[in-house]
Amino acid sequence: MAFIDYYKILGLEKNASADDIKKAYRKLARKYHPDMNPNDKEAEQKFKEINEANEVLSNPENRAKYDKYGENWKHGEEYERAQQQQRQQHSGNYGGFSGADFGEGEDFSDFFQSMFGGSGGGFGRSSRGSASGKFKGQDISAELNLGLKDAAKTHQHTFDINGKKVRITIPAGIYDGQQIKLKGHGNPGMNGGPNGDLYITFNISEDKDFKREGDNLRTSVDLDLYTAVLGGDVNIRTLDSSVNLKVKPETQNGTTVRLKGKGFPVYKKEGESGDLYVTYNVKIPANLTDKQKDLFQQLKNS
Repeated sequence: MAFIDYYKILGLEKNASADDIKKAYRKLARKYHPDMNPNDKEAEQKFKEINEANEVLSNPENRAKYDKYGENWKHGEEYERAQQQQRQQHSGNYGGFSGADFGEGEDFSDFFQSMFGGSGGGFGRSSRGSASGKFKGQDISAELNLGLKDAAKTHQHTFDINGKKVRITIPAGIYDGQQIKLKGHGNPGMNGGPNGDLYITFNISEDKDFKREGDNLRTSVDLDLYTAVLGGDVNIRTLDSSVNLKVKPETQNGTTVRLKGKGFPVYKKEGESGDLYVTYNVKIPANLTDKQKDLFQQLKNS
């Protein structure tokens, strides 16, 4: 398989910051997501490459290995162990002489080929053996998009990872950008090593009715002039129901009231919720009759 430049896949330079990687991944993942490109095989392949690049570059440890060893980054630790053993062998045979180290750069590929590639039968198999090292499988990163109302309730979601169905329970109150780890649900380990882990990052989309601020919510409601002046009742939508709210007489435009406990569920604290803040938008009546205009004129002159 041809070497894939993960930086190039994400459109980044090698000195990109962690934030640069995150932003580039999110932008490209949304662009090439299968839901946005149904029945597009090219976009599907691109989406897989983008996720693969992010899995490596978003993990500082894996990124360091990739920067050092390139396409052979998964076996970098095995190379270093073998290199250390070679030093020790030469040190014992030649009274501390360590000049027979592997060279930096060109010998990487020779070592990896003999150790893992199958041809040659060189140094790697004789000193360690390909079955002697157990490696943890590669971690997998995934993103899950949720609407605000979905994030406000505990529910189950099923992922298809490496051909296997993985079902998770998403607790109410999950927040935007939050990441959870599912141990052992990543790629298979090598030579009997443990599986990698699955990291899921949640993206909570904006809602047309509510704005989330931590565990609190904000919304607005139109209030007719007569109710604002004289007082009355107004129906307020919450996340999961509605309530009737008493409006005080002479309520001013932009007035905000708090509904305690009607906000967003607190993450992993069952039964607890933030508050809902409601702002009144007083609407000026339109298409007034002559009689109504006359009444307003009388109020003005009184």
